[in-house]
Amino acid sequence: MDDTVTWPQQLEDVDRSDDSLRAWVSERIHRLEADGRRSADTHLVRLGLPPSWDIQLYLKDESTHASGSLKHRLARSLFLFALVNGQLRPGMPVIEASSGSTAVSEAHVARLLGIPFVAVIPRGTSTRKIALIEASGGHCHVVDGAGSMSREAQRLADEQGGLFLDQFTHAERATDWRGNNSIAVSALSQLELEPHPVPRWIVVGAGTGGTSATFGRLLRYRNLPTSLCVADVENSAFFEGWVQQDPTITTAQGSRIEGIGRPQVEPSFVPGVVDRMIRVPDAASVAAARYLSEHLGRRVGASTGTNLIAVARLITQMRERGETGSVLTLLCDPGDRYSDTYFDDDWVAAQGWDLGPWQDALARMLPLGSR
Repeated sequence: MDDTVTWPQQLEDVDRSDDSLRAWVSERIHRLEADGRRSADTHLVRLGLPPSWDIQLYLKDESTHASGSLKHRLARSLFLFALVNGQLRPGMPVIEASSGSTAVSEAHVARLLGIPFVAVIPRGTSTRKIALIEASGGHCHVVDGAGSMSREAQRLADEQGGLFLDQFTHAERATDWRGNNSIAVSALSQLELEPHPVPRWIVVGAGTGGTSATFGRLLRYRNLPTSLCVADVENSAFFEGWVQQDPTITTAQGSRIEGIGRPQVEPSFVPGVVDRMIRVPDAASVAAARYLSEHLGRRVGASTGTNLIAVARLITQMRERGETGSVLTLLCDPGDRYSDTYFDDDWVAAQGWDLGPWQDALARMLPLGSR
């Protein structure tokens, strides 16, 4: 009996399986998972407000990650996304367009994985952040303006046979908002034993838009009554793009608050999950960073100050309406990275910023330290 199987017609058959590549990818995913297991979750810090208000304010302190900022989660997610999608191969350099903190975190993860890393940064990025990128083995490629960063990153990737990670496109899809490495899942679980475990407001800034997308999606997935507010900055397109429902809006200048604000509405920004936006003046962001730093006993970055101004407005309005509840926001990165900018009085004066009125207003609206 002839058991040979024949097809009625010849099949086209191309086999590109590569056991060595698969082993390389598997080993790097293992490194990422091992790094995640070694890392404890970040703290949820409760700030003291007057007890009579019955309003609690919490900071999710992302500065305690190994690479020092909220962007540590994003960096791990972006590399994992590239690995599982078959985009990374041995020897390929990774290129990113970043104003600082993302590049610091990605340089950290790239070194962990043994992958060459180049950060395309705008001129004027703090010297401290540049030093941190280079200390992790990354290289910096400087461009004149934020608007040309992504184009230059793609050009370098094409020239060097590398991969442009493109945080501004992939942040919202690389982050698993329902579980793995999700800041939203972590923060909400940490609130479970608090007086108001389901927050009235969550406040985040927008750099890529990935964090707001992560929180907004989870709130809807869990059917929670929490509202999401995005705090934006001067010279950023997110606020006007959201208000006018026009994703093509651009600005002529880049943000002066590192890590947030973009001259165009980035693909990772998901406007449909945002309930409210507040645009914060740059002077207010820096004043709030200094105000919060005094109360914490350690410096925080200006993007955290942006969040705090929006929080102050929301809590003031809650009090006016007689509402109680909790508000959650993010401590994005440490202020030590900005000792020569936001915490340098001469540098601040050169920007034309008057911080005093904003600090006085915050002291009235958010009297931190109350018990």
